Amino acid sequence: MATFITTIKFTQQGVKGIDDSTKRAAALKTAAKKLGAKVTNVYWTLGEYDGLLIMEAPDDETATTVLLHLAAAGNVHTTTCRAFTAAEMDKIVAKVHVS
Repeated sequence: MATFITTIKFTQQGVKGIDDSTKRAAALKTAAKKLGAKVTNVYWTLGEYDGLLIMEAPDDETATTVLLHLAAAGNVHTTTCRAFTAAEMDKIVAKVHVS
């Protein structure tokens, strides 16, 4: 499964409902599982972002579905990138110098 790292910023609505933030994270984990993905970690952070989400999904489409499900609730804005393990990166780099 592919790994996706998502930074999270609360919307005004999300801040107003901050008391339910951990409950919303638990609900997202459940929804992601039903959609075929796995939220492996959720962190609340200090600084530029309010949180960080680590997710595994079989493909970009599944990851996008989970993140759109999250965004549709209106509590957060997200930015996502695909992450690669060392083994995945070795396979990628091996193709760089093909003659």
